[in-house]
Amino acid sequence: MKKGTLAVISGFSGAGKGTVTRRLLDKYADECCLSISVTTRSPREGEKDGIHYFFRTKEQFEQMIKEDRFLEHACYVDNYYGTPREFVEEKRKAGIHVILEIEIQGALQVKKRYPEAVLIFVTPPSARELEKRLRGRGTESEEEIADRLAKACEEARDISSYDHIVINDTVEECVDRVYGIIRGVSDRVANNEELIRRITEELRVFKKGE
Repeated sequence: MKKGTLAVISGFSGAGKGTVTRRLLDKYADECCLSISVTTRSPREGEKDGIHYFFRTKEQFEQMIKEDRFLEHACYVDNYYGTPREFVEEKRKAGIHVILEIEIQGALQVKKRYPEAVLIFVTPPSARELEKRLRGRGTESEEEIADRLAKACEEARDISSYDHIVINDTVEECVDRVYGIIRGVSDRVANNEELIRRITEELRVFKKGE
């Protein structure tokens, strides 16, 4: 049996990576699964261990770090989050493509340990569209929107490390493009440099407030 692909999906806040990932998992449920993270935070209402997260104590998590049981891990707001190696490897051995929806820092950790992992970065067509989507959510203040755009400007410096840059113009087209990449039937983008340069320059303008 052919081993499943380990695919990492990242993107700017507001780029729609969560929507793309959910639609991908719905549309290709028999072939793809989302990696379940381990966390030390308390379960929220309705969350179940082994379905939404693997809930562990801080001591248990730190022991797992010592035992090298994570593909990547990080600490956010005093809580640990990590991708369990065993879960991912079992699914891949069964021929299932495993999707990790994580930030750039974690993605680069995964790539370092698993060079065969496919890194996919989802971006809107332009920085203007990114701003529009952030405003359209209606959940952030002007200050928060400015902060997210500034963070996107910083993140843009690292997206050249990704194997594929996928524009999320329409969700269905983006999903099918990502699926093709995961299955290995879509060639690596020959020239991401121009796209990266354009997006980076547009984001710099937003950061400067011009």
